Amino acid sequence: MTGSHVLALGHYQPAKVLGNDDLAALVDTSDEWIRSRVGIRTRHLARPDETVDEMAAAAAAKALAHSGLAPSDIDLVLVATCTAIDRSPNMAARVAARLGLAQPATMDLNVVCAGFTHALATADHTIRAGAASAALVIGAEKFSEATDWTDRSTCVLTGDGAGAAVVVAAERPGIGPVVWGSVPEMGGAVRIEGTPPRFAQEGQTVYRWATTQLPPIAREVCARAGITPEDLAGVVLHQANLRIIEPVARKLGAVNAVIARDVVESGNTSAASVPLALSKLVERGEVPSGAPVLLFGFGGNLSYAGQVIRCP
Repeated sequence: MTGSHVLALGHYQPAKVLGNDDLAALVDTSDEWIRSRVGIRTRHLARPDETVDEMAAAAAAKALAHSGLAPSDIDLVLVATCTAIDRSPNMAARVAARLGLAQPATMDLNVVCAGFTHALATADHTIRAGAASAALVIGAEKFSEATDWTDRSTCVLTGDGAGAAVVVAAERPGIGPVVWGSVPEMGGAVRIEGTPPRFAQEGQTVYRWATTQLPPIAREVCARAGITPEDLAGVVLHQANLRIIEPVARKLGAVNAVIARDVVESGNTSAASVPLALSKLVERGEVPSGAPVLLFGFGGNLSYAGQVIRCP
């Protein structure tokens, strides 16, 4: 085998939906203020007893069911998350136990909002190296647990959920080369720190970095995949903020692509946002099977990672 491809997808969101008017009852804000600044209308919140691994397993179970594989076929589980409180067993091991997997390698990755695209690249590299043949790659977050619900600048952003992909070996690669990196000296612009951990960010710093520095990197991702932005059928950026997604997509030049805007109904779900949005696009049939889709995660550490995949 010379590569890997995404065979199937799945996603999960908690039942509770928090609208902008609900937030206006908690802090000094309004539906108009939130929509005009970040584009979000609703977000899903986990139950107090609902865990990161529970949401991750729900999304993974759907992806596995769609793939047609048996649990015993999976030999690698990667969970991207920055909001898991427990350290051991890690989220990947807990997902494996919930799904009854046999003896997979299990690893968590914390690259915050770029976590899923880092994990997808890691799975692709592992399969290419012959160390695995079928992987579950999951982004899952309980961001509400790290949210200060008295801070109107951040509480309007966050949501909970999970998205998952089944990645398998393939003779014809369906996952393109990754372009990844970070800006360590600016890493403090996005923080989840303290006891209990709380999310904070320097919004203008992140906005300027994302809208000015990321479009050329996204174009490089396309170039390494051997396509142009005009060839893309879909663009799934980290669902941070509509005011970031739209200018980055416009500067990229993906004029024929469907642009994922799941942030409107899901909020910022950090590492879950890319697979969650991608799974919804595929479920709705908005991107045809086999078409090229750009995935691009960015955020905490000021890290980024992107690749072009062939839509399952």
